[in-house]
Amino acid sequence: MIIDSIENGIVIDHICAGKGMELYNVLNLERLTCPVALLKNVSSLRRSGKKDIIKIDELINIDWDILGYIDPSCTVNIIKNGKVFEKKLLELPEKIINVIKCNNPRCITSVELSIPQVFKLTEKESGVYRCAYCETKANTTKKQP
Repeated sequence: MIIDSIENGIVIDHICAGKGMELYNVLNLERLTCPVALLKNVSSLRRSGKKDIIKIDELINIDWDILGYIDPSCTVNIIKNGKVFEKKLLELPEKIINVIKCNNPRCITSVELSIPQVFKLTEKESGVYRCAYCETKANTTKKQP
């Protein structure tokens, strides 16, 4: 398999194995017209043997909060002129908007669909998010690495 190097773009590395496709979908990478490579189950010495990688052959705007929410342990390399220009280490964001939905049928966001779904990080150690309106715990199967 040959995947060319990137002259100007973004490499999302050390994605937990199996999370690459979720990131691809949430970041709407299918809409891009530039080359995008999603590598799954690549050998990794850093983790339990496997990781996913996404290579984007263009500098685009990325929602760092979404990326940090889905996989806070991944790293992002910004490539300019064929070299790593900047390396970003992510963490769980304090607040996420319109990424997950409140499952409380009495929440204002269940009735007023135009209101954004806002969740705040309430327990950093365990990655627990709660609805900003009704305090309902986010129903996620997300696991911290």
